Amino acid sequence: MNLGNQDIIKAVDSLSRYQVKIRRYLHENPELSGKEVQTSKFLKQQAKESGLSIKEVDGTGFYAILDTNKPGKTLGIRTDIDALPIVENDKNLKDDRLCKSKNDGVFHACGHDGHMTTLLTAMKVLANKKDQLQGKLIFIFEEGEEVGTGIDKMVKALKDEKIDAIYGEHLAAFLETGKIGLDAGPVMAGNAIVDFTVRGKGGHGSRPDLSISPIFAATNIINGLASAWVNRVDVTKTVTLGLGLINGGTIANVIPDEVRVAGTLRYFDTKEGNKALDLVRKIGTLTAEAHECEFIENKILHDNEPVINDENLTKLAQDSIEEIIPGSIDKEITWFASETFAGYNKLCPTVFAMVGTKNDKIGSGAEHHNEYFDIDEESISIGAIAMVKFASEFLKAD
Repeated sequence: MNLGNQDIIKAVDSLSRYQVKIRRYLHENPELSGKEVQTSKFLKQQAKESGLSIKEVDGTGFYAILDTNKPGKTLGIRTDIDALPIVENDKNLKDDRLCKSKNDGVFHACGHDGHMTTLLTAMKVLANKKDQLQGKLIFIFEEGEEVGTGIDKMVKALKDEKIDAIYGEHLAAFLETGKIGLDAGPVMAGNAIVDFTVRGKGGHGSRPDLSISPIFAATNIINGLASAWVNRVDVTKTVTLGLGLINGGTIANVIPDEVRVAGTLRYFDTKEGNKALDLVRKIGTLTAEAHECEFIENKILHDNEPVINDENLTKLAQDSIEEIIPGSIDKEITWFASETFAGYNKLCPTVFAMVGTKNDKIGSGAEHHNEYFDIDEESISIGAIAMVKFASEFLKAD
């Protein structure tokens, strides 16, 4: 048995006031990664009110179980719960915001307030329709997605739950409200951290010949990397090199002992990502040696693997969501941002959808992690309808 389209739409629409209330509360009360104490407490209360049992996970993350007590498959549905250390602008791209963070310097600048609200809405609908479902639903509330503090703990905690698939959504500021980006294969990039120090020998700026300048060595490493990215990285398997930090020295007439360089790589092909990391190490080591400096790896490693959608789950999601929201599916959408959702592939097949939240009329559509970022609250209902529809179709008998 599965839920009818009109039943799903009507059930989600009946919670429109709830969605606005919940989203604005969460937006006004954001908490940083790994510190989502009050957020977690609030979310647990919502799950308990829907009759779900709570399973604690180390830290602030947890999961809630909806068991129909009928045999069937087990589906996980995941949301992230943390905010970012960004000062929120009073306006979005057009007008004053509908609501604003009350915690100075902490801001839901990536839509996680909308993610939580979407999942809570779907959870309420599915709990109310429990008698029409079979199998089990596990609602996953992951802490610290932005910095990766929760994924390993959550994966470890879920290992014994025998989950058949995990579904997730991310609001996307680059997609119009009403559109859902969904395709098989890599849909979000892997992320690697590049952080190294070049150590030389400091001295007085008047006699650079008596010093060994790490500045020139670091500069040549950066230039070498730029050249390698043009000539050594497969052009059909894009790997981006985004260096965001270079730090060395304190005053004009003093040559420093060290220079630090840091940034990230983004990629959809893990093999090519590994090759790129090897290039960083090789160019860094040999260039530093040529300048009689030392190349020190602070951190050069994979942080998140690419998010790769399972082909069968994607087909089910595309067909079921297109049925209930005709014209919504946008294929061949990829995003160079990275996501810890990739970690759930260790447990089972996964599928991740991008729900559009761009609406020029209300001023949503600014880039994620941006002071002007805002969401279109209408996208929450769309995400919830898609989530409930997929869950219903997945859980029904084969």
